[in-house]
Amino acid sequence: MTASLDNGLIVEDVYKAYGSKVVLDNLDLRVRNGEFCTLVGPSGCGKSTLLRLILGEEQPSAGRIILNGETLGPPNARRGIVFQRYSLFPHLSVIDNVSLGLRLGGRPGSERIPARESRAEAMQYLERMRLAEHAGKYPHQLSGGMQQRVAIAQSLIMKPEILLMDEPFGALDPDTREDMQLFLLELWEQKQMTLFFVTHDLEEAAFLGTRILVLSQYYTDDRGNGDGVNRGAKIVADHQLPRSPFGTGVKFSPEFGDLIAQIREEGFNPAYLQHARDFNLKHPDAFQTLTELELRG
Repeated sequence: MTASLDNGLIVEDVYKAYGSKVVLDNLDLRVRNGEFCTLVGPSGCGKSTLLRLILGEEQPSAGRIILNGETLGPPNARRGIVFQRYSLFPHLSVIDNVSLGLRLGGRPGSERIPARESRAEAMQYLERMRLAEHAGKYPHQLSGGMQQRVAIAQSLIMKPEILLMDEPFGALDPDTREDMQLFLLELWEQKQMTLFFVTHDLEEAAFLGTRILVLSQYYTDDRGNGDGVNRGAKIVADHQLPRSPFGTGVKFSPEFGDLIAQIREEGFNPAYLQHARDFNLKHPDAFQTLTELELRG
């Protein structure tokens, strides 16, 4: 089966191995533009590996990754990235950090933007991030949450087709982290951008996303479970999440707790070995192509 989606991200039949170690195993994923996907899974399952493949820092061992009709290659401005540790230049002011990409190379298909114009546009983003009064400061003069907002502005000003976020709030204290979650939701609702958000925090993933993907190496298939089976991680669950205005109180609802428990069982319990044909792929865009060896029956 070939995935069909006019606009968006397609990951099709993707494998990633390092030497003899398979990390990602025949992975399939379809993401529409404007979707907010969160990705969770056990430590070492390949979450950051998948993010690096989409970013283009690494290439699949097999399979293909397509963004809006074009096969992805090395990193470029079509894909923005925000890391856990703030990707800011300490010797540059806040406004110079945000405008740097425009001044150095401009957006894809455009000329380099003059310094005055790029700084004016950077100020518009800082106003949106509620940081305009800090434009002349340096990163060390800002709190962790403020630095991360600058890093987000630094990516957004390039107008990427997809914004990748790798544990972006992991280094923040709990109160700041929750503030940043609400800020990111507000920003996503305003811009309807495509977000791919990796986190180890199940509560964060279920609160933020319109869709939660569970990547795990804990499953089985018709290849068996002997020592000779070199099985990598797959998306074992793909949940569509409701998206309507709500506050942080939803985190304390029974339904929210039940979802967290279900995800923990589906992806994090080594004893819960679903067969690949039985994965909980209920999202309308979910698809899976199993090989003959994986599904002999």
